[in-house]
Formats: sequence, C-alpha cells, structure tokens
Amino acid sequence: AVIADSGAEVAVAFRTLDGRDEVLIDPDKPFHAASTMKVPVMIELFRQAEAGVLALDEPLPIRNEFRSIVDGSPYALSVGDDSDREVYANVGGTMTLRQLNEAMITVSSNFATNLLIERLDVEKIRATVSTLGGEGMKVLRGVEDQKAFDKGLNNETTARALLVLLERIAKGAAVSKASDAEMIEVLKRQKFRDAIPAGVPPGVAVAHKTGSITRIQHDAGVVYGPRPYTLVVLVRGIQDGKRAQALIAQISKTVWTNLSAH
Repeated sequence: AVIADSGAEVAVAFRTLDGRDEVLIDPDKPFHAASTMKVPVMIELFRQAEAGVLALDEPLPIRNEFRSIVDGSPYALSVGDDSDREVYANVGGTMTLRQLNEAMITVSSNFATNLLIERLDVEKIRATVSTLGGEGMKVLRGVEDQKAFDKGLNNETTARALLVLLERIAKGAAVSKASDAEMIEVLKRQKFRDAIPAGVPPGVAVAHKTGSITRIQHDAGVVYGPRPYTLVVLVRGIQDGKRAQALIAQISKTVWTNLSAH
C-alpha cells in the first residue's frame, strides 16, 4: 500500500538473518545501481587483502584521470559533482586503500571508488559477485563515465542481489569472519542516514550503503535490532530526492514495526 501510494517503481527485499521472515517485492527488477555498487567493490578489496594480493594499508597514488570503457578516452571527476573533498585534496600524493574504502562507503566518494576499481580490476569484482550469488549486481565501470552513460552502459542491481551480498557480509560468509566484521563496521559509519536508519528507533545500529542519482534513490543495509535483518529498498521515478528518502524511511519503519509486533 505504501508503494502504491508513492506512484514510484519500488523493489523491496527483506529477510531476517535467522531466515524465518522475508518479504520480496519485485526482487529481480533491474535498477541503475547508483552508489550501491560500491558494496561489491569493498568486498573485492577485502577479498584481495585476505588473499595477500594487496595490503589495506598500502599507499595508492591519487591522480584524477580515468579511461572510458567505450573508447579508452580520458576523463576526470569534478569535486563539485562528488560528495567528498578529501581525496581531491590529496591529488599528487597518496592515500591508503583502507582510507579510500572508508571514503567510498561512508561519504560515497566517487573518486575513491574509481581509484579502487582501477586497482582491483572490474572483472575480478564481477567474478566475486557471481561466486557469492549476487548475479543481479552488474558492475561494468567506474563512476561518471559520461560516454558509457550515453550508450546505456550502466552499473545495475536488483534488490535480491544486494540482499544476498549484505547477508553474506553480515553472516561472515563473504570473505572471512574478521574481514566481514570489519566491513560491517565501515558500513555502520555511513554518513547519509535519511532513509533506512530514519525508520528505526534512535540508537539502533544500521550497516548500510545508499545510492542516488536523478530520479533514483536506494538504501540497502543490515539493521541490528532484537532480530537483525537485511533490508533493501530501490526507488525509481521520484524527482525529489528528499521525498524518495522519506518513502524508504516509511518502508523501513513499516518493516521494523511489523517485526517488533511478533
């Protein structure tokens, strides 16, 4: 009823970590992933660290030049279009992979994301997503590749794919118990809290990742209530971002209230 009243396209995937309760609404409908695709980038970073391919505290040179997947032509990111200034302030210097991951998740830095994708290899990110059973998450490229966007070559996700990936992390089954616990702590430090966290009581920990572009607003996370659960809400078709966030918060509150009632 909440979704119908909104007039938007909405997909919901909810499941308690104990597996006893779930609600799936259009769970396999593809949406532009926006910044939710940063979750599989983080998983692959920790997977490679666990495998000894890289170290989380190794420094990476910060340079603002990336290559379009369409024709290899260079493009740069604009600080005005991003949600983070720290990485831009370090151009010409270095930051550690751990610092870049923190910026990518907690303030959704596009610059940090592109640097990490380049370091990790997008093919390896895709392979790990597939291994974990998150096939609806399709990571094609970094952020702000305008030529790719113009050709419709976008990162996509489904609600089910994000549910699977977040459940894996929450259960210590994505990389390892220690790595997954660290990823949950990073997700808990998320700075944008107007969607899923706004629908649960103050003080309840939510490990989550948001995503937004024009007419797209998503939130996907693990809510650590008395019975912890994973909730993914993907919204398409609302121009006003605040209204879309309020819709996600309303759905989040509905889930919390109904779960608390039994």
